[in-house]
Amino acid sequence: MFRIRKAVITAAGPHQERLPLQRFVDLDGSEKTALQIVVEEVLSAGVEEICLVVRNGSHEAYREAAGEHARSLVFVEQSEPRGYGEALHRAAKFVGDEPFVHLVSDHLYVSRQAQRCAEQLVRAACDEQCAVSAVQPTRESMLQYYGAIGGSPVTGKPGYYQVESVLEKPTPTTAEQHLIVPGLRAGHYLCLFGMHVLTPAVMDLLGQMIAAARSDSGPIMLSPALAQVAQRERYLALELDGARYNIGVKYGMFTAQMALALNGCDREEILTRLVELLCAR
Repeated sequence: MFRIRKAVITAAGPHQERLPLQRFVDLDGSEKTALQIVVEEVLSAGVEEICLVVRNGSHEAYREAAGEHARSLVFVEQSEPRGYGEALHRAAKFVGDEPFVHLVSDHLYVSRQAQRCAEQLVRAACDEQCAVSAVQPTRESMLQYYGAIGGSPVTGKPGYYQVESVLEKPTPTTAEQHLIVPGLRAGHYLCLFGMHVLTPAVMDLLGQMIAAARSDSGPIMLSPALAQVAQRERYLALELDGARYNIGVKYGMFTAQMALALNGCDREEILTRLVELLCAR
């Protein structure tokens, strides 16, 4: 039975460390840290245990930022900034031999339906009994921020794609050569959503990459391991009914807050204030 009980949230990146501690007004009108919002996202999917991978010595700040959810977290530290993939592998012992949901801590999500994005993804993985990565059509000017997948639509399953390749932050030229997906608008690619359901195979592959890496070989990234997963087992991508907002890019926090506000309980008040600001110019 493909049951998802565990989640891993990574927050160890050198440019990511402070982002989950930033405060937002959530859909319900409550002020929360980005970390609290992300933790609530995974809890909504029925997850029972959550591991948070943080930089060495920063777990107390994250424990405080998690608020009432701190008791649900297990902390693992990444002692050196060796890359996203190495950070995720720090949770290998926590994951064990179970499939798990993985989120990054610098993305916030807004669903277009009653089920939150993580709920949609976990339901899909359980239905399909395999690893599933969430993706979002993204214009090519944003490729520098995301991993992207190449593949083909699954017949009879709208929004599903059979993953054939995964590249980390490809250039537009490379994407055009290797990541064209039938049916997407010109100049758009299926970029990773910062949300995955993965099998233990990814931890095995990351462990092999780490063992084979030289000290000067650069960071261990997740995308190459995902590319190998696609060659070893059934691996799908799913275009969720929602949107992700990367708070680590220029105007990212502003855009994420606007998305939360315009889709939340304070929508009318925010619209009124926006009209007032526009009229004042």
